[in-house]
Order: sequence, then structure tokens, then C-alpha cells
Amino acid sequence: MKTVDFGYERVTPAEKTTRVRDVFDSVAGSYDLMNDLMSGGMHRLWKRFALAQTGLRPGQRALDVASGTGDLGAGLARQVGKDGLAVLTDINREMLARGRDRLIDKGLGAQVSFVIANAECLPFPDRSFDCVTIGFGLRNVTDKAAALASMRRVLRPGGRLLVLEFSKPRPEVRAAYDAYSFNVLPRLGGIVAGDAASYRYLAESIRMHPDQETLAAMVREAGFDDCRWHNLAAGVVALHVGVVY
Repeated sequence: MKTVDFGYERVTPAEKTTRVRDVFDSVAGSYDLMNDLMSGGMHRLWKRFALAQTGLRPGQRALDVASGTGDLGAGLARQVGKDGLAVLTDINREMLARGRDRLIDKGLGAQVSFVIANAECLPFPDRSFDCVTIGFGLRNVTDKAAALASMRRVLRPGGRLLVLEFSKPRPEVRAAYDAYSFNVLPRLGGIVAGDAASYRYLAESIRMHPDQETLAAMVREAGFDDCRWHNLAAGVVALHVGVVY
């Protein structure tokens, strides 16, 4: 029987999809607060850097996959403007609903649409978008290769894929990073979100995610003509950029 990683466990693909959905159902209410607490607010700077690499112009179309509560989606909506379109997708209804409410409150509803969708089989025509982003979501996808291929399919020639994700930090910071991830994060999750187990899974999922070079190779194998990455926070986070020529 085929199995995939769920943190350090091995589970069936169907079970991973269900359990990831359950994790984000559990943490949705405290997700934004926990992001700020876990990263000391640095996630906002990482997302800002990613948005600076989109190459989007007003009137274009952008897709944010695994959009969650919509941080990247809001930035895309501002970049494409009222004559463009930003589509936000997530497999988790609760997270997407919170993102929808946030963007409407920000006055961005006119150029945004929201779709419940699995990253592995995006329900959009070929060559629909000028840019596709996924922020801190790829490691939770059951079949990463399928998701990358699906994102490649919906990009137009000249389009870009941006994958913002936790990655492999430099050796000098790994010990401190591991101690923080496996000791502080679950305790913080237990106090703030009432769910230490979900944040233990999130720490484990980061360790199981491909490192910078491996992910770049996967992006190329998905059909992108070029892929480069930028290390952020000593490699704790990396932004991979894939280009379609």
C-alpha cells in the first residue's frame, strides 16, 4: 500500500489529506495570531519579499494556492487592481472563509474570487494565470509533484510560480532552530490555540519537506523552464521562483 509522510508518521494519501484538513480546521481561529507569535512578525516580511517577485501588472490574473487567510492573496489583489483578478484557493473551507472575510473588509472584494480546490488538480483552464503563488502550503500537499504540474498547467507563457516555504537552514542555526521548533512551538500552540499536536505536526512537516536544491529540481521536472531560489532568515525559509518561457 502506498504511504506518504504526515509529519514523521507514514499514512495513506487519503488519510494525509483528511488529517491536514483537520489540522487547519483546528488552528483556523488562531492562525494569524500564531503566525505572528511563531515568527516574531517576520512572516510578513517574507511574504512582502515574495510579492515583490511576482512581476504582475494591473489588469492581469493571479492565483494563490493554499491561500489560507489570504495574506499573499491580498497582495496579489492590490497588484492586479480592479481591472484584474486574483483567485484564492484552499482545500480547507474554514481557512478560505476567514480569508474571504479579511479581503472583503480590506475593500478588495471587487477583484477577488474564492474557490475551494485541491492543489493537485486545480479546476481552471490551461494558461489561465500570469502568476501562481503558494505560501507555506506546499509541504502539506499530499502529492507535491502533481501540485507543481497543476500549477504549471494553468500558467501562461511568461508567467511565474512563487513557492514560499520553510526549508533547510544553514548549519550554524540548525540546533537552535530545532530546539525552538520542537519545544517552544508545540507549547505555544497549546497555550494560544489549545492544540499542541497540530503545531508538533507542523514542525515535523517542515523537516520532511524537500530542501532547496531538491525542490528546485522538482519545479524543473514539473515543466518550468527555469528555477532559482532566495534563502531568507538563514535558509529557514526559501522562495523558489519558477518561470515559464
